[in-house]
Amino acid sequence: MAATVAIGLMSGTSMDGIDVAVLETDGEAVVRRGPGGFFPYDDAFRARIEAGLDDARTIEGRQDRPGTLAGLERDITLRHAEVVRRFLNEHPSVAPDVIGFHGQTVLHRPDEALTVQLGDGALLARETGLPVVYDMRAADMEHGGQGAPLVPVYHAALAASLPEGLRQFPVCFVNIGGISNVTFVPEEGAPIAFDTGPGNALIDQWVAAGSGRAFDEDGRIAGEGEIAQDVVARYLDASFFDEPAPKSLDRGDFTTGLAAGLSLADGARTLAAVSAGAILKARAHMPEQPLVWIVCGGGRKNPHIMADLRRGAGNVRVVVAEDAGFDGDAMEAEAWAYLAVRSLKGLPLTFPTTTGCSRPVTGGVLVTP
Repeated sequence: MAATVAIGLMSGTSMDGIDVAVLETDGEAVVRRGPGGFFPYDDAFRARIEAGLDDARTIEGRQDRPGTLAGLERDITLRHAEVVRRFLNEHPSVAPDVIGFHGQTVLHRPDEALTVQLGDGALLARETGLPVVYDMRAADMEHGGQGAPLVPVYHAALAASLPEGLRQFPVCFVNIGGISNVTFVPEEGAPIAFDTGPGNALIDQWVAAGSGRAFDEDGRIAGEGEIAQDVVARYLDASFFDEPAPKSLDRGDFTTGLAAGLSLADGARTLAAVSAGAILKARAHMPEQPLVWIVCGGGRKNPHIMADLRRGAGNVRVVVAEDAGFDGDAMEAEAWAYLAVRSLKGLPLTFPTTTGCSRPVTGGVLVTP
């Protein structure tokens, strides 16, 4: 089957900017990774998105855009269009057939079958002159799914190309973004996936409130602190961790409130331990223990999260995506490119074992310029 060149665009729950990646794929086994890039939001725009989360709490229907959200949606889309233009100018040899556009999640309530990503696919198609596949979560929810995570089908494709030393099944991919999620890939059969708990979001919020910095670069602030084990225990006692998979989270489901009273450094270190502890608790919802953990997303750059994971995993190998030959920053954007091609071909994006949908479900809306 002929391969399609797709650009994936991801603005995740960390709300720090737009990841771009190029993938040439048939939506199945053929995966040829191209260039990627990251285009950060300025502080003022990031603050606008954070303010928009408050407006989003009043949403009752997927098309509702109360308060600032209509204008914010347009501006998010225009920023994505500008990023595509800049990226293609930097990589003139890339000739994309389609864009996979995630948009910016501002609300995710799986219990109400409601998820909202700000992003106008038709506007992006007009601005870039390229076909766009977007709104890829809705169909899953219409079939009883959580609407997240969607990356597992791509993780399963990557698992088939692992280097010899890491091709030990079952493999678990861990994505530490604002929210963390895992994909358990057995040697045979469908992957199992679910959100595990807070990833970087609580650390980012804590550090921003206490220092004005957007995040704890290289875990330097946490490196000056100590873990408040009682606080970690209270976080990990939340009922979410006992709920069966598949399951998913909204960014606002956990807050920094339990860390109140800690110093800036102690809070950053404690919340890093919470992120790692939440991932390790996910093992209780896996049919067997993974032999290899492959960590991607921004959280892999926090040495405290990684150290806690390795310590908690015992003899199991815990490696970052780059050790497996992947790009840990670009993986979600690559996944959105992969999903766009699967959508074009009517292939499933989600499965009962990844989101809880009633059957394998395709999804996405195609718009042309």
